[in-house]
Amino acid sequence: MKRTDVVYLLITDETRTKVLMVQNENEAWTLPGGAVEPGETLQMAAIREGKEETGLDVKVFGIVAVNEFVHTDRDEHVVLLTFRAEIVSGDLEITRPDEILAIEWVDVQHADERMPYYLEGISSIVTKGVEVTYFDEGRI
Repeated sequence: MKRTDVVYLLITDETRTKVLMVQNENEAWTLPGGAVEPGETLQMAAIREGKEETGLDVKVFGIVAVNEFVHTDRDEHVVLLTFRAEIVSGDLEITRPDEILAIEWVDVQHADERMPYYLEGISSIVTKGVEVTYFDEGRI
Protein backbone atom coordinates (compact mmCIF):
# COMPACT_ATOMS: atom_id res chain seq x y z
CA MET A 1 0.00 0.00 0.00
CA LYS A 2 1.32 3.41 -0.99
CA ARG A 3 1.72 6.05 1.75
CA THR A 4 1.14 9.74 1.00
CA ASP A 5 1.81 12.52 3.50
CA VAL A 6 -0.11 15.76 3.08
CA VAL A 7 0.48 19.00 5.00
CA TYR A 8 -1.98 21.83 5.58
CA LEU A 9 -1.54 25.30 7.05
CA LEU A 10 -3.89 26.81 9.61
CA ILE A 11 -3.35 30.54 9.17
CA THR A 12 -5.56 32.89 11.17
CA ASP A 13 -6.01 36.64 10.96
CA GLU A 14 -4.81 38.86 13.84
CA THR A 15 -8.16 38.56 15.63
CA ARG A 16 -8.19 34.75 15.30
CA THR A 17 -11.73 34.93 13.93
CA LYS A 18 -10.90 34.10 10.31
CA VAL A 19 -8.82 31.41 8.63
CA LEU A 20 -7.22 31.46 5.20
CA MET A 21 -8.82 28.93 2.84
CA VAL A 22 -8.33 27.97 -0.79
CA GLN A 23 -10.82 26.59 -3.28
CA ASN A 24 -9.16 23.77 -5.17
CA GLU A 25 -9.65 22.82 -8.82
CA ASN A 26 -12.31 20.30 -7.79
CA GLU A 27 -14.16 23.22 -6.14
CA ALA A 28 -13.65 21.84 -2.61
CA TRP A 29 -12.49 24.31 0.06
CA THR A 30 -9.47 23.40 2.19
CA LEU A 31 -6.68 25.02 4.10
CA PRO A 32 -3.63 25.77 1.93
CA GLY A 33 -1.48 22.68 1.56
CA GLY A 34 -0.59 19.61 -0.42
CA ALA A 35 1.50 16.48 -0.73
CA VAL A 36 5.01 16.18 0.65
CA GLU A 37 7.46 15.64 -2.21
CA PRO A 38 10.35 13.15 -2.08
CA GLY A 39 13.29 14.54 -0.10
CA GLU A 40 11.19 17.19 1.68
CA THR A 41 10.61 17.44 5.40
CA LEU A 42 7.07 18.15 6.56
CA GLN A 43 8.08 21.73 7.36
CA MET A 44 9.68 22.29 3.97
CA ALA A 45 6.56 21.00 2.23
CA ALA A 46 4.26 23.20 4.32
CA ILE A 47 6.28 26.33 3.55
CA ARG A 48 6.46 25.47 -0.17
CA GLU A 49 2.76 24.69 -0.41
CA GLY A 50 1.88 27.92 1.39
CA LYS A 51 3.86 29.93 -1.14
CA GLU A 52 2.58 27.99 -4.16
CA GLU A 53 -1.09 28.21 -3.20
CA THR A 54 -1.30 31.69 -1.69
CA GLY A 55 1.78 33.68 -2.71
CA LEU A 56 2.62 34.11 0.99
CA ASP A 57 5.80 33.28 2.87
CA VAL A 58 4.91 31.57 6.14
CA LYS A 59 6.54 30.44 9.34
CA VAL A 60 5.41 27.01 10.54
CA PHE A 61 4.84 26.10 14.18
CA GLY A 62 3.32 23.01 15.84
CA ILE A 63 0.84 20.47 14.56
CA VAL A 64 -2.80 21.21 15.42
CA ALA A 65 -4.49 18.20 13.81
CA VAL A 66 -3.68 14.78 12.38
CA ASN A 67 -6.16 13.05 10.09
CA GLU A 68 -5.81 9.94 7.95
CA PHE A 69 -7.76 7.79 5.57
CA VAL A 70 -7.23 4.76 3.37
CA HIS A 71 -8.22 5.22 -0.26
CA THR A 72 -9.05 1.60 -1.04
CA ASP A 73 -9.57 2.16 -4.79
CA ARG A 74 -6.00 3.46 -5.07
CA ASP A 75 -4.48 1.19 -2.40
CA GLU A 76 -3.21 4.35 -0.70
CA HIS A 77 -2.87 5.36 2.95
CA VAL A 78 -3.02 9.16 3.29
CA VAL A 79 -1.84 10.96 6.44
CA LEU A 80 -2.78 14.64 6.73
CA LEU A 81 -0.95 16.91 9.18
CA THR A 82 -2.18 20.43 9.85
CA PHE A 83 0.38 22.97 11.06
CA ARG A 84 -0.30 26.29 12.70
CA ALA A 85 1.41 28.95 10.58
CA GLU A 86 1.83 32.71 10.47
CA ILE A 87 2.37 35.01 7.52
CA VAL A 88 5.91 36.41 7.33
CA SER A 89 5.70 38.30 4.04
CA GLY A 90 4.29 38.28 0.54
CA ASP A 91 1.09 39.30 -1.15
CA LEU A 92 -2.02 37.15 -1.27
CA GLU A 93 -2.40 35.95 -4.85
CA ILE A 94 -3.39 32.96 -6.89
CA THR A 95 -0.09 31.83 -8.37
CA ARG A 96 -1.43 28.54 -9.76
CA PRO A 97 -4.81 29.23 -11.40
CA ASP A 98 -4.88 25.69 -12.80
CA GLU A 99 -4.97 24.34 -9.21
CA ILE A 100 -6.50 27.12 -7.09
CA LEU A 101 -9.78 28.79 -8.05
CA ALA A 102 -10.07 31.22 -5.11
CA ILE A 103 -8.44 32.31 -1.84
CA GLU A 104 -10.54 33.75 0.99
CA TRP A 105 -10.36 34.76 4.63
CA VAL A 106 -13.28 32.80 6.10
CA ASP A 107 -15.02 33.18 9.46
CA VAL A 108 -14.04 30.19 11.62
CA GLN A 109 -17.63 28.98 12.03
CA HIS A 110 -18.13 29.09 8.27
CA ALA A 111 -14.82 27.21 7.88
CA ASP A 112 -16.33 24.42 10.00
CA GLU A 113 -19.09 24.06 7.40
CA ARG A 114 -16.63 24.03 4.50
CA MET A 115 -14.32 21.47 6.14
CA PRO A 116 -16.37 18.91 8.08
CA TYR A 117 -13.50 16.43 8.25
CA TYR A 118 -12.01 18.14 11.32
CA LEU A 119 -13.95 16.25 14.00
CA GLU A 120 -14.14 19.11 16.54
CA GLY A 121 -14.12 21.78 13.85
CA ILE A 122 -11.58 24.38 12.83
CA SER A 123 -13.26 26.83 15.24
CA SER A 124 -12.44 24.53 18.16
CA ILE A 125 -8.84 24.13 17.03
CA VAL A 126 -8.44 27.91 16.74
CA THR A 127 -10.19 28.61 20.07
CA LYS A 128 -8.28 26.02 22.10
CA GLY A 129 -4.95 26.96 20.57
CA VAL A 130 -3.52 23.53 21.39
CA GLU A 131 -0.67 22.23 19.28
CA VAL A 132 1.94 19.51 19.39
CA THR A 133 5.51 20.68 19.08
CA TYR A 134 7.08 19.95 15.72
CA PHE A 135 10.85 19.67 15.53
CA ASP A 136 12.83 18.88 12.41
CA GLU A 137 15.81 16.90 13.71
CA GLY A 138 17.71 17.34 10.44
CA ARG A 139 19.32 14.68 8.33
CA ILE A 140 21.41 11.83 9.70
